[in-house]
Amino acid sequence: MLQQRVAVIDLGTNTFHVLIAEVSELGFQKLHSEKIPVRIGQGGISEGMITEEAQERALEAITNIHQTLQQYKVPDNKTWVVATSAFRSAKNGKTLAEEINKRTGFSIQIIDGDQEAEYIYQGAKTALDIGNTTSLIMDIGGGSVEFIIANQRKIFWKKSFEIGGQRLMDQFMRTDPITELDIQRMNIFLEEKLWGMSEVMFNYSPKVLIGCSGTFDTLAEINDTRYPDGQSLRLSATEAEMDLDDFHEVYQALVWKNRDQRLKVPGMIEMRADMIVVAVCLVRFILDRYDLEHIRMSTYSLKEGFLSKKMQEDLD
Repeated sequence: MLQQRVAVIDLGTNTFHVLIAEVSELGFQKLHSEKIPVRIGQGGISEGMITEEAQERALEAITNIHQTLQQYKVPDNKTWVVATSAFRSAKNGKTLAEEINKRTGFSIQIIDGDQEAEYIYQGAKTALDIGNTTSLIMDIGGGSVEFIIANQRKIFWKKSFEIGGQRLMDQFMRTDPITELDIQRMNIFLEEKLWGMSEVMFNYSPKVLIGCSGTFDTLAEINDTRYPDGQSLRLSATEAEMDLDDFHEVYQALVWKNRDQRLKVPGMIEMRADMIVVAVCLVRFILDRYDLEHIRMSTYSLKEGFLSKKMQEDLD
């Protein structure tokens, strides 16, 4: 494979992700990576709509992304744009995708939850060696959450659930800080929504949780600041680890604070300050419900997985 310049854009419910890379038979080298907090699910996703304000934010962001790709001279036929939960579930998701196409020429592929889970798995196994250990891979988006039970060689089970951070915020974060009662309500809701996972988890019995990008990047950043002597468990640029004691300490440091207080937590970034509360509540539910013993973190997720898959197909 000759060296080529490519781009993958992931139009997520909370964040638009951009990856520009040089690819060759040796792999890919990132030239530019960007996360834009567009929040297209805000104010409408729970009603199945993308609001006018959210559409305006999306169009402004995608116009800026288009300019960035032109600056990097990425060919149009080597630019792939994928859209996830908000686009597939909102009544006007397809209309927004068509408007983006009109303005930029980008052809948008609205992928289903099964495809999304496949790409997330590819991203995780590119970032770290899952090995022969059967693990539960988890990616928390604004609209959906993907779970994959897998090892390095194969996927045993995968499923996408429409229980993303924006949806959980809309339903359960009635106050800031959140209340113990609303966390209990959320846990009952999650038990109902995820009932189909329990038998699968019992059958495969993974003990390791691999968290991808987003929430888990933020947890790793916060955990890093708690180890000023450099003894944190960040193993490489694409992999970190976290034991359960560390997770529970970070959980306690976040969940009972209001937004202003959360922003003062070392390692917290503004774009995650709202959704982090319901996200860590979800992570805690999964850890406790399924007796997971260890957390690994992948900085790669959908966009890197999509690119890895494309490279396996020789960038057709």
